[in-house]
Amino acid sequence: MTVQAGDAAPAFDLPADGGGRVRLSDFKGRKLVLYFYPKDDTSGCTSEAKGFTEAAQAFAAAGAAVVGISPDTVARHDKFKAKYDLQVALGADPEHAAIEAYGVWVEKTLYGRRYMGVERATFLIDAAGIVRRVWRKVKVPGHVAEVLAAAQAL
Repeated sequence: MTVQAGDAAPAFDLPADGGGRVRLSDFKGRKLVLYFYPKDDTSGCTSEAKGFTEAAQAFAAAGAAVVGISPDTVARHDKFKAKYDLQVALGADPEHAAIEAYGVWVEKTLYGRRYMGVERATFLIDAAGIVRRVWRKVKVPGHVAEVLAAAQAL
């Protein structure tokens, strides 16, 4: 399944950093920036998470929460957040429930080797739970600013 702009956002309920949970229903009535990334503490994923953290107040001012989801465990998320003082919620999806629901578990190729992995993607969801923008195959430089501008305009 591939989620597109105009679709209802697929529900999710995942364990999160700090021992909590993160659910789509938690954000009813608020905008949500939901970003999927491959792995904690890797260069691109760290840069993206730090970018969303640096812009956290601007997203809050735009009425948007930011949640990152990867296949990593809660324990890895806790270490990742502590190491970089990240200010975004991180959902743990080792079972790929949300990852597959949003269509970001894809075949990838690296140095000619094919494997399954998470496609870096971001979904902007409005207060009614409708996906308004989708960014796939995200390149990290400039991405946070583009998502913030879209959240502010929504």
